[in-house]
Amino acid sequence: MCGRYASFLPPDALARLFSTVDPVPNHAASWNVAPRQEALVVRRHPESGARNLGLLTWGLVPHWTKDLAQARRPINARGETVASSPMFRDAFAARRCIVPADAFYEWAPGGAERQPYAVARRDGAPMAFAGLWEGWRGPGGEVLRTFTIVTTAANAVLAPVHERMPVILEPADWPLWLGEEPGEPAALLRPAAETVLKTWPVGRRVNNVRNNGPELLQAA
Repeated sequence: MCGRYASFLPPDALARLFSTVDPVPNHAASWNVAPRQEALVVRRHPESGARNLGLLTWGLVPHWTKDLAQARRPINARGETVASSPMFRDAFAARRCIVPADAFYEWAPGGAERQPYAVARRDGAPMAFAGLWEGWRGPGGEVLRTFTIVTTAANAVLAPVHERMPVILEPADWPLWLGEEPGEPAALLRPAAETVLKTWPVGRRVNNVRNNGPELLQAA
């Protein structure tokens, strides 16, 4: 699974990287993005087809949700079942998105205090997580836009730390995932190549969501 990540590349840089067209959101860098927080997400506008960069809340609320207070708000969706699960299948069919991330965190199993690890691309580029988004409209007309990150089995680099990992899309895959090109998006739901990522142990300050700063990525 993916339960914390870092997103510190400035929004204007992300807008250039993903060729988005809407006004760039004003959003601060974060080295400890946590569930229920707002984060930057790349989506394709359903009418214009243009890419936009916006702020969505992490934890998916399906459009058919009746009671927001009782909503599950999953932060991850298993790639193996995302096309058939009632929770995710509508979003998978029509509302796929990209979640930019500079690094993410996983905790190795074993012991009372599990060791956190950071994971990032070896080439230093931001990662593009496969995501799904939803727009929920409340009884008063208010709109809540949310997202979840799609996961798959860990590759050999991540397997010693965790059995799951986010689906990481390469730039050539972005048009298909966003629905800009025809094809089968399920074919993209695979582990990253073993040469793409690196991992390193970090300090346990990342365990607390109130801690936030570049020092969280320092090797322990």
